[in-house]
Amino acid sequence: MTNFIGVVEKDPGSAYGIWFPDVPGCFSAADEEEDLYANACQALILHLDGKEMPEPRKIAELRRLEKVRRAHARGAYLMSVPFLRTEGRKRRLNVTGDEAMISAIADAARQRGITRSAFLMHAARKEIMGGAEAPPG
Repeated sequence: MTNFIGVVEKDPGSAYGIWFPDVPGCFSAADEEEDLYANACQALILHLDGKEMPEPRKIAELRRLEKVRRAHARGAYLMSVPFLRTEGRKRRLNVTGDEAMISAIADAARQRGITRSAFLMHAARKEIMGGAEAPPG
């Protein structure tokens, strides 16, 4: 999994904003700080959809950037945000669990008209993204 470093800023009376030095033009915001991570995950997915993924730089290198240093001086902080591709090569996974939970997963998947594998991948993606509704894939 690839992570990008975002710069989180907040001016008095405004929402929390995040931008990514390595992904020009990609930004997001949230009224509540606890919602920013999930929104930032979604922003990366939407911004990079169908595009070549840029190479993320090391955090030490980003800290030396003038734009990042100026933001830090104003009170900004850095946040690592995962980029989860929504497509890719399929790979088999063997999962072991409580029989009742496996049955509940099968029922929930059936109700949604998807496979157990698709249900588990969706749930995992949603959890990694901090509870954000993950796009199908």
